[in-house]
Formats: sequence, structure tokens, C-alpha cells
Amino acid sequence: MKVAHHAAYFVWFELARSEFCRSRGIDYGRMEQDGYFMPVLEASCRYRLPARYDDLLVVRSEIVERTRRTLRIRYTVSREDALLAEAETLQMLVGPDGRPRTFPEWIAARFDP
Repeated sequence: MKVAHHAAYFVWFELARSEFCRSRGIDYGRMEQDGYFMPVLEASCRYRLPARYDDLLVVRSEIVERTRRTLRIRYTVSREDALLAEAETLQMLVGPDGRPRTFPEWIAARFDP
């Protein structure tokens, strides 16, 4: 169909989220070593226009909400001035046992909107 597969967008969101964390001084690998994990609980995407092979895309991410244990991130995918998709993920901080944890202050401060 000469368009990006819908599932590829979620890979792009993961990359944008990783870069977003890195830009705020959060080393996700270190977080995991310290016993903190952030699985995705919900993910949604509204596709507006197709991305095509060899398009130069911009994926932006921003914090919408942070609670004591969750993080909601909004994403946009654009090509030049065209909005291609809008999405959100909801993640929860959990420990190695999979149980919810409260964000430690050093993480929480970096995720404040």
C-alpha cells in the first residue's frame, strides 16, 4: 500500500519516549538496574494521514500527566506541516515483582510536565 504499517508508529513512540527520557537526564537502563520499570498499560493512536516510504518524520512527545505512580505521554507524528498521527500512552512505575511503586523524587522531578 506504499504506507507505513500502523504498528510501526508504536515503535516510533517507544524511540521518542526513550529520547525524551534521555533529554531529561533519565537513564532508563539505570532505572531498571535500580529495580524500577515502566510498562505500558494503555496505548492509543489516531491516524490522520499516512506516512510513506522515505518520508522525513518528526515524532514529538510531551508529558500530559504524572501521578504518584503513572505517567501519561502524548505524541505527535508530523511531516513538514502535516499532522500524521496523535497518540497517548499510559505507563506505571513498578518494581521487579511487578507491583506498583511510587516515583522516587529523583525520577518524579524529571517527569513533571
